[in-house]
Amino acid sequence: MTAESVASTPGELLALAVRVARDASATARRMRDEAITDVQTKSTDTDVVTAADKAVERQVVEALRRERPGDGVLGEEYGDSAASVAVAVRWILDPIDGTVNYLYGLPQYAVSLAAEVDGVVVAGVVCNAATGDEWTATLGGGAWRGGRRLTGSARTTLDQTLLATGFGYDAARRAHQGRVVAGLITQVRDIRRFGAAALDLCMAAEGSVDAYFETGLNPWDHAAGGLVAEEAGLRVSGLDGAPADQRMLIAAPPAIFPALHDALAELHAASGP
Repeated sequence: MTAESVASTPGELLALAVRVARDASATARRMRDEAITDVQTKSTDTDVVTAADKAVERQVVEALRRERPGDGVLGEEYGDSAASVAVAVRWILDPIDGTVNYLYGLPQYAVSLAAEVDGVVVAGVVCNAATGDEWTATLGGGAWRGGRRLTGSARTTLDQTLLATGFGYDAARRAHQGRVVAGLITQVRDIRRFGAAALDLCMAAEGSVDAYFETGLNPWDHAAGGLVAEEAGLRVSGLDGAPADQRMLIAAPPAIFPALHDALAELHAASGP
């Protein structure tokens, strides 16, 4: 811990996260027409980043540093400011989750901000910047949307499950993910792909979809949304008891999780590129 680091309760960290994320969401909305004229690519030609992604991340980092100068920030665009320094709190930020949706004007993109203490996410907020919808959670304090506590889906069988997923940007990975989806489609009610992992996790938390899985996610994709899902009572994990990571993240109610896990394992969902 640095001399400037400040310990706080999960509730206090969440209050700051909500305030900062709301301001960042307003910036993303305001910048959209300008930002989509300045589009670059990252890992592949389909993996885009706009001027707003970078501007929103800078805004969030500056806001957090003003109030908590001893904390670290792991952001999608500018990396980890605490990679070589011990800090009390590390913030995990996706400035615009769902950048392709943002680019096309689809109302499914979000600011995702989580607070991590000693490697454990203790508070998180996901704001749909297009609509103003907001999901929050604290460790042990439940998951919430608009004053309503979230409890996930009551579905109990895989064949009645509405399943959400997403795809990576690398062509070989997409091909593998497509084969997995082809193997799953006859085992579930249907499959949806909305294009923003943080929002997918929040939708699973509130039961708008029954479960969600994806490979290739980074910490900023699922830190806040994963806590929302867990606090809503979903099981969030990788395969075979592994933690959720780039290889696999499954978020499902306990009644559905075993069957979905086994179906994904049988399809070798985590073994692709």
